[in-house]
Amino acid sequence: MFDNFFVFDMSGEIIVSLIVIGLIILFAFVIFFLAKRQDPLKAPKGLLLIAELGVRKADELASSFMNSDKQNFGAYVVSVALYLGLCYFVGMTGLPQPVTSLAIPLTLSLCTFFLIHFTAARYNKWKYFKRFTEPVFIFLPINLVSMWSPLLSFAFRLFGNALSGYIVLSLVYWALENLSALIFSALPAGVNSIFIAPIITPVLHLYFDVFAGFIQIVVFIFLSLIFIAQEKPDEDLAHEISITNFEERRAH
Repeated sequence: MFDNFFVFDMSGEIIVSLIVIGLIILFAFVIFFLAKRQDPLKAPKGLLLIAELGVRKADELASSFMNSDKQNFGAYVVSVALYLGLCYFVGMTGLPQPVTSLAIPLTLSLCTFFLIHFTAARYNKWKYFKRFTEPVFIFLPINLVSMWSPLLSFAFRLFGNALSGYIVLSLVYWALENLSALIFSALPAGVNSIFIAPIITPVLHLYFDVFAGFIQIVVFIFLSLIFIAQEKPDEDLAHEISITNFEERRAH
């Protein structure tokens, strides 16, 4: 009964995802040691310069959405961009693409979902729970269900686009392999099916794994920042909230 209880049967997509995470961690350590050895009086060069520019642009992007440079969402932008970028790039190597497993987009969407509600609770305190009973208490079940709509939207957008590209590429590979086998039928089976696909499919990989992947990364990051920023009051409102909270505490 318990023979397979401790057996971990991971799919190829999950294994590749773990490899991608390992590469990102290794890259982070390399940048860390390069930064430690960098002379602060000299301009960075090479890999360290690229990393610094990427982090700076991510911080500027996050700050433009949050209307503040005090929010550390640039780290989230860099992490998602690196992870998804490598995941889409893996599709060009023939390895399983992690995003075609629903577990991966769902996990990324959960991260954004958590940041959305963490930001809302951080600024609204106990008033955060009031949104679930607005405009009247009878709307509580509907509000609790609709709360999950961003999570499903984020997850299925990533998953659907990656899966559709995978299906199209699989059908094209199947058709081209059969066409190649038909044209080069005089050659041994298996060998005669490899001649046409490498000529045509690289263009499709450039579209589905590079161009479409880049679009999905940009959409995911922008929508994440928009949803998170909606939960953060602007500077004037935040100032009014802080004054109100101070007056309430002083009154008590």
